[in-house]
Amino acid sequence: MSYAVLCLPFLAVSAVLAAIAWRRAPAGHAAALALTAGGLVLLTAVFDSLMIAAGLFDYADAPLLGPRLGLAPIEDFAYPIAALLLCSAVWTLLGRADASAPRDRPARAPRGIRR
Repeated sequence: MSYAVLCLPFLAVSAVLAAIAWRRAPAGHAAALALTAGGLVLLTAVFDSLMIAAGLFDYADAPLLGPRLGLAPIEDFAYPIAALLLCSAVWTLLGRADASAPRDRPARAPRGIRR
């Protein structure tokens, strides 16, 4: 079994949940996801390359697709992207429906305190 096949279920579940949550996502959500994905790819490339260079772990060449960013195989990037999509979707789906709506009335003062 290749590493790419192993990654597919995680990516698929995350992508489906992200698609479901997309209609409830606030303005600027796509830009935030793109910026975060760029950061995760950069950090994964740097730190995985460092760990592979240090000999902490390595991959067998046969189950890899081939392309690498630094020393990190392209399959290594599936998990951070899946986590980003999954966390964003869960945050959006479990968030309050009116969280982005402006409040019509001022907050009430606690009992015993007058304004």
